[in-house]
Amino acid sequence: MSEFFSLWKCNSHEVCANPLSAESVTPVIRTHDLTKKYGDLFAIREIDLELNEGDLFGFIGPNGAGKTTTMRIISTLLNPTWGEAYVCDYSIYTAPKEIRRLVGYMPDFFGLYDDMKVIEYLEFFAAAYRIQGPARRQRCEEMLEIVDLDFKRDAYANTLSRGQTQRLGLARTLLHDPQVLLLDEPLSGLDPRARIEMRNLLRKLGQMGKTIIVSSHILPELADICNKVGIIDRGVMSVNAEVAQVMKQVRQQIVLVIGVVGDLDSACGILEQQDAVESIEQRNLDMWVTLSPGIEDYSDLSTALVNAGHRIRLFREDEVNLESAFMALTKGLGEKI
Repeated sequence: MSEFFSLWKCNSHEVCANPLSAESVTPVIRTHDLTKKYGDLFAIREIDLELNEGDLFGFIGPNGAGKTTTMRIISTLLNPTWGEAYVCDYSIYTAPKEIRRLVGYMPDFFGLYDDMKVIEYLEFFAAAYRIQGPARRQRCEEMLEIVDLDFKRDAYANTLSRGQTQRLGLARTLLHDPQVLLLDEPLSGLDPRARIEMRNLLRKLGQMGKTIIVSSHILPELADICNKVGIIDRGVMSVNAEVAQVMKQVRQQIVLVIGVVGDLDSACGILEQQDAVESIEQRNLDMWVTLSPGIEDYSDLSTALVNAGHRIRLFREDEVNLESAFMALTKGLGEKI
């Protein structure tokens, strides 16, 4: 598989560029005031988004929040009520055909032809992408290998499990080697192993320079693969930033998890005397130490414990995960919208 990725990287679009421009175009995806209304209902409202080459953007929100609407507009399958969207500097209004050549869109649910085998299904869409001759079969075989579905090549498409269907959909999306991938709930219905494999595949695609939007309503699915994240609810994107910035915004103070061998109360007493410590909470056999605001250097704490005769078995920062960030940043949002 690694050999295939190296070969594919050499053959893929190096730059998502407008032929009218002498220089490569960045950002790859750009939206401004993107809005869609149905009567008096806003499906999405004034979405501003900017993604560069290689960005893996986690689009997070509950069902009906506006994720699919946004992706369908970017892929030119739906017109906005107002606002603008560009893919590689092509406008959705004036250059939809050019955008469709650059975009691979994978919906949450898509139809399968009951009387087609898996390989036939891919060849059908490869022909639609005008991949001709021996290259068509080779391309389809490569896609099956990359999504780990080659063992099902001769099975009928309607016999696949939900997870296998998702992987077949991703293989179809990758057939024409798009620069931009819009993946609507690609991890939905996958078993744990398939979910890990899919996440690894998405990471590799991002490393190849693909610009990817991945939507999900399950936060931990995207926490460890995205470099940017957007949180949307009721059509309003309340958070749009790099993951590191989101975590920093949520955690204003450092929390340490410290464990010692021996008397825990004595260790708490030592740490309570340190100016860097704001509060201490005992949880089971560990101490959760909240540092005072602005404190970043906490090396003196371990020195104080060791000098007092304590042996340290655990000393680490508590990590804020994406789920905690979501809960903190969207607290009370429902009442404000």
